[in-house]
Amino acid sequence: MTQSLIKKGYIPLDKSWIIRMGVLDLINEYSDCIEYLKQHSEDLGTDLRSLYHASIQWNSGASIDVGESGTLYRFLKFASWKLENNKKFLLQGTLNTRTICDNSKIINLPLEQLLTLDNSTSQWASASVIMGNLEPVDNPPYKLQVTYDAVKHWKEVRKKGNVWIPKYDKTILAQSFAYLQWLKTGKMNFIPKHSEDYCFARAFNIMTEEEGKNLWPSLRGHESDRIVEMEKILKQKEVNSKDHRVIQAIVMLRGNNVKIKYPNSVNKSWPQFWKFLKYSQKI
Repeated sequence: MTQSLIKKGYIPLDKSWIIRMGVLDLINEYSDCIEYLKQHSEDLGTDLRSLYHASIQWNSGASIDVGESGTLYRFLKFASWKLENNKKFLLQGTLNTRTICDNSKIINLPLEQLLTLDNSTSQWASASVIMGNLEPVDNPPYKLQVTYDAVKHWKEVRKKGNVWIPKYDKTILAQSFAYLQWLKTGKMNFIPKHSEDYCFARAFNIMTEEEGKNLWPSLRGHESDRIVEMEKILKQKEVNSKDHRVIQAIVMLRGNNVKIKYPNSVNKSWPQFWKFLKYSQKI
């Protein structure tokens, strides 16, 4: 069924993977990511649209609009500091209110220290790895391991004269499969693997609030404080959150009859979400 979901166009591209490919292309002066995003413009979430525009702006002298993507902002900010080119950035939406380090001296920190910044996000450490830091980390956070894998893949294909291979979002694919399983059987076999699984797992009572706090401190620093936001929204009849993962989780739990104040927020990571939900109603 998982491959069927991809083939039918219900699963988005893996924005985490492609942002890493895009930044590696950018700092190494390749234009393949720009061309790829242009060709797939109709399938892009807002973060990947921001990657496209930021990639074009990088060498234009204009301020770089990173949209609402904390990943893209930290990666490009770190690269700007490392390359000493003093780029200016434009931030949109909730990105303006998030806690984000603004100290260029962090480019000299070891990865273990970078992993303590901004509610222990792995994004600064990932930025350092993308910029050439080969330091290993024992039991790296999920997204840092994604970065190690991305850099390895990018280098291997470039060495052969080839272009990197895109991926589909495994996190959303796993949640989609578990949700369809739940609709069919009333049971869910789902194991949360990283922080992007929290909202879904909390909605379906697979995880507790305390488990989320203890496992993933970085949940505090996204479009919302996801620990607080999920508890609040679970008690509300109308979903007034702007956080895409909160909205997706609650709608899958309650069905599409629930009122959503900001339905377009899901476009950040899953622009096909409402199409998938309509499909799920046939199950």
